[in-house]
Amino acid sequence: MTELAGSSPGGPSLDMVTAALRADSADVNLYAQVLTKSLGEALPPEWVTVDWERSMSDRMHGRPGQVSKITIRLGDRVMTLGIRRGVPVAEVCSEVRGVVLSRQQVQLAVWAEELARALVAQAEQNAEAAAALRRLVAGS
Repeated sequence: MTELAGSSPGGPSLDMVTAALRADSADVNLYAQVLTKSLGEALPPEWVTVDWERSMSDRMHGRPGQVSKITIRLGDRVMTLGIRRGVPVAEVCSEVRGVVLSRQQVQLAVWAEELARALVAQAEQNAEAAAALRRLVAGS
C-alpha cells in the first residue's frame, strides 16, 4: 500500500482511495451524483467541474437535474466521466497548457484506479491535496 506523504500511519492509502472512488459504481447515475458530491466537497473547486443536464421539469421545480459529465483536473492529468444514455464514458487525458496530448477511453474501474493514483500523486506534492484526500476517504 502506498501511504500519503505527511499522513499518519493510518492515513489514506492508494487502496483506500480506490475503494472510496469505486463505492456505489453499479448504478452509473447514482455513482456520478455521489462522486460529484464527494469530490466537489473534498477537492478545491478549480479541480472539479460538473456538467448538468436539466429537463424542463427539473427547471420548473428548481432541481439540479442529472450529472452528465464530471471533469477532474490534477496537474497534467484530466479525468472525465460522462454519462450517455445511462452508459458511463470514462476518459483519461494528458493535457499541457489546455492542449490535449492524449485521450484514452477506459472502463469505469480503470478510471477509478487512475483517478486514485493521480489523487495520491497530487497529495504527495501538495498539502492541500493531502487534506482533501483525507476528507474524501473519511466521507465515503
